This record gives sequence, C-alpha cells and structure tokens, in this order.
Amino acid sequence: MTDVVLFHSVLGLRPVEIRAAGRLRAAGHTVSTPDLYAGQVATTLEEGFELKDRIGWATIVRRAQDAMDSLPDSTVLAGFSMGAGVVDSLLPRRPDTAGVLLLHGLATIPGAARAGLPAQLHVADPDPFARPADVAAWRAAAGGARATAQVFTYPGAGHFYLDADLPDHDGQAAALTWQRILTFLDTLTQ
Repeated sequence: MTDVVLFHSVLGLRPVEIRAAGRLRAAGHTVSTPDLYAGQVATTLEEGFELKDRIGWATIVRRAQDAMDSLPDSTVLAGFSMGAGVVDSLLPRRPDTAGVLLLHGLATIPGAARAGLPAQLHVADPDPFARPADVAAWRAAAGGARATAQVFTYPGAGHFYLDADLPDHDGQAAALTWQRILTFLDTLTQ
C-alpha cells in the first residue's frame, strides 16, 4: 500500500493522531507519527501555541526532517492543522512524495512540484485557520503549481472536527472525511 507520515497539530501528538494512524494501518498503509514535541502535549489552543513557540519552529521542522530520513522518498505527507504547516516546510525538499493530505490546515504546493501531484484538503466551513478566501487561494495556487488538488469543506463542523476528544468533533463529517482519505490513498497505489 502507501507509506504515510502524519504530523500532529499544535496540541502535540495525541490520541486523534494515534487513532488516525491505526485506521490507516488497518487499511494496509504504513504510517509514521513523529512526536515533534518530544512527549509534550497541550489541552487548549493557547497552550499549544505557547508550546510551539517555546520549542521553536526551526526545531519542529528539524525533528520532522529527521523523522523523514528513514522513510521512502515517495512517502505521503499528511498533517493535522499545524501539521499542515510542517508539510509546507518539507514538501519543497521532497519532490518524489506520492501525495499530500491536509487536515484542518493549509500548506503551500510549491510551483516546482511535479505535474499532477495528488493533494487533498479537508477543512471545516467556516474555519478560522482556513478561511474561505484562503481555501480559494490555495485551490488556485495548487492548480497553478499543476497539482491535482481536491478540496473538501464540511459546513458547520468545528476546526478539529476529526477529533472525538474535542468539542469540535462532528461524527458525520469525520466519517465522510475518512472515506475520502482512504479512497485518495488507494488511488496512489494504482
């Protein structure tokens, strides 16, 4: 199947990412979940941003790059919220990635990306971290970068709608998202 690296949100590596990795493994994929915060987690966004700032973006990206060293060049880059920003930092250095999967956040598809790079974006609608204008700009930029981009928005869902442990959770949106993700990953192996 497909190799996937799944980067966590600003809250740290939590059960939502572990469950997501388990779901993907059950579908036959190989999944890595690097802990970019070295065991630290936050319970609120405010704490998460403080933690991210204390660790520092350069350290977070270095840890992500280190985690990628042992993975195939074709590994799918996936990220939850802040994890999409990590994908953004890594993608220019990973031209052979099989695809990009963005959950709750945006990442730039570089202009030098290979033609047809598969990319899938899943965000709430509205989402304070992925406003409709930002999503439209992402779609246009991905097209300009010649990526094959799919954009899925989930009206009325909260930012972290996939996370069953948070108030934003939306079971119906989550089920549809996972169906779409599994189809996306299956198409990468064909």
